[in-house]
Amino acid sequence: MKRSLFYVSLVAALCICLGLAVMTTFAHAETTAFTTSAQSAIVMEQSSRRVLFSKNADEHLPMASTTKIVTALTVLNHAALDDVVEVGKQAVGIEGSSIYLREGEHLTVKELLLGLMLRSGNDSAVALALHVAGSIEAFAELMNQTALENGCKDCHFVNPHGLHDGEHYTSAHDLAILTCAALENASFREIVSAKTARISNEGMEYDRLLVNKNKLLASYFGADGVKTGYTKKAGRCFVGSATQNGMQVVVVVLNCGPMFEDTAKMLDAAFAEYNLQTAIPINKVCGRQNKNGKDIYYYCRERFVYPVKSGECLTAKVNLEKLCVEVYLNETKIKALPLSILEI
Repeated sequence: MKRSLFYVSLVAALCICLGLAVMTTFAHAETTAFTTSAQSAIVMEQSSRRVLFSKNADEHLPMASTTKIVTALTVLNHAALDDVVEVGKQAVGIEGSSIYLREGEHLTVKELLLGLMLRSGNDSAVALALHVAGSIEAFAELMNQTALENGCKDCHFVNPHGLHDGEHYTSAHDLAILTCAALENASFREIVSAKTARISNEGMEYDRLLVNKNKLLASYFGADGVKTGYTKKAGRCFVGSATQNGMQVVVVVLNCGPMFEDTAKMLDAAFAEYNLQTAIPINKVCGRQNKNGKDIYYYCRERFVYPVKSGECLTAKVNLEKLCVEVYLNETKIKALPLSILEI
């Protein structure tokens, strides 16, 4: 084996090369199954952020209470779940959806997040924002910071609940990216997948019973989140997610009358057309060199998976000159992961 730097292909390069008839079937699914009446929509695989379908996905639109996905992510980044929040006067009597908080009562951050995500409590949103940042304006800045940290530039937040404001908007693409980021948080996943929950109701003889407004959780196999929304200006908005065969798909529809039905249809199309393939297993030994009589092994600490469809070829090549492993979809490089060195 040459001692100079070299390229080697991974032993198990992944190629999805099914026959012409199968390719034709999937091509038909792509053109007919991914349809929606939404003004704007996107279908995205969670782990890779690959866009499987989009419609006007960069258009700036109001998103109503799907805003609360970003609210929850921001709260989880800045507060502990067991923090106790005293409800202030500013959080009481907020218009729209509510869990009917009362001034002076105490709930944990997790309880308020459940009220936020299951019942879309606008009062929960304000209570959480004030707890984290002290004011709505300061919390909105944290939300915008959360967006920027995730590479989002087509959204802007001025409140934590999504009540209409001309300066409060997103694109379907940015909302999908932020949802994918939120779904990496175990607490967020637990909260948004809950069909029901009981939280405290201080001073009363009974707890608050919360029933999730996300009807997909009860009607779609593998559904596991995330948030509904509605205002007159935004129309019906929904972000839904489901996991099948290890692949999680996120769907965003903005201003969509049949939001649950269209989301289910697009999830069906995604799971029918795509399957998740492993390009690089975790701690995969990718190459070897001998230097000065010592064997040096190169391996990748990270696992990389990617959704592929019929006719696509997923391959990985080791570039020892750059000490990375490069992943290609057909002829296009989609990812480069660093290699670690192990000397024996």
